Amino acid sequence: MSLTMYQASVPVFSRALGNLAHVIGKAQAHAEAKSIDPTALIQFRLYPDMLPLVSQVRIACDMVSRGAARLAGVDLPSFEDKETTFAELLERIEKAQAFLKTLKPEQFEGSDARELSLPMRGTTMVFKGLDYLNYFVLPNLYFHCTTTYNIFRHNGVELGKMDFVGKPN
Repeated sequence: MSLTMYQASVPVFSRALGNLAHVIGKAQAHAEAKSIDPTALIQFRLYPDMLPLVSQVRIACDMVSRGAARLAGVDLPSFEDKETTFAELLERIEKAQAFLKTLKPEQFEGSDARELSLPMRGTTMVFKGLDYLNYFVLPNLYFHCTTTYNIFRHNGVELGKMDFVGKPN
């Protein structure tokens, strides 16, 4: 049995976003329980030259939405970057999840070998679809989800590995 590009991407993306939503929910409960201004967590960054938590969540959502769209050969979704609350971050995740649900496995057929061009910072990166998924989208998704987790842990949110990884299906 071989793994399709759809199976290697959309369910993985959806699970990661679901786990990210879970982590944000725990952070929201922590902020409420400890009377912490949510903005302090949402705008927190691990180091001055790093993006704040809100950007980490936005990028994770955009990475999977746009990554899946490129692989499926459909128009890239666009979400306005306006989130300032936990509820709005969770809504951003829901929008990305809703977009993923619109995609069908047959849209991904042949995407492993399809050439994809990605304009980035004044240049264009060119990938075959499988390389794009494995060496660009997935690492970026996990980087931004991990950074979100780490920001929350640094600020005292009680999280464990299973909050990040998620419970087995």
